[in-house]
Parts: sequence; structure tokens; C-alpha cells
Amino acid sequence: MAIKIKARSGESAEQMLRRFKKLCEKEGLTKDVKKHAYYEKPSERRRRAMRKSAKRVVGGRPR
Repeated sequence: MAIKIKARSGESAEQMLRRFKKLCEKEGLTKDVKKHAYYEKPSERRRRAMRKSAKRVVGGRPR
């Protein structure tokens, strides 16, 4: 998955960089990089997933 940006006429480098960052955010690339920035134990990953699903089902804090 390569994100390519072509320079538009009269577009500065700052504008191109801003457009690139928005595309990365839209593709979920920045979220994925943050998620893999540190090691998460499998048990912690499962616990986080259970909390997330409990919030979705109950609509509040898990008990």
C-alpha cells in the first residue's frame, strides 16, 4: 500500500506535506503506526478487546 502524491501547479511543499498527512490519516496508517509503536502482550490485547466489546454491548463500563 503505497501512498503517492503528485505536486499540483503552484502548490508549496508545506501544502503537499499537509495533503500527504491527511491521506495517511484517512488510510489509517498513523493509527497503525501508533498501535505498533510498542509491544503489547497478547493477554493485554485480549483484555482491551473484551473491554471494547463490553462497552459496545452494555453501553457503559464492564462489570
